[in-house]
Amino acid sequence: MTDQNQNPSSRVFKIGATRIVEDPSMSSLDNNAVRDVLKTSYPEIANATIREREENGLRVVEFLPQPGRKG
Repeated sequence: MTDQNQNPSSRVFKIGATRIVEDPSMSSLDNNAVRDVLKTSYPEIANATIREREENGLRVVEFLPQPGRKG
């Protein structure tokens, strides 16, 4: 399954099982700025660790949520 509109530097953002493909509005943003945009819909990534890796020619950016504190 290939998307012909993706270029080799496209990013895919992963939040759990959710995959969000970078669109032109995100292309100029760094990973922290994308997190700020996405955290309104995905509040669990507000303090998440960001891990970036290369996979099949795509840059995969994973947001790894940190456990919260009870209290």
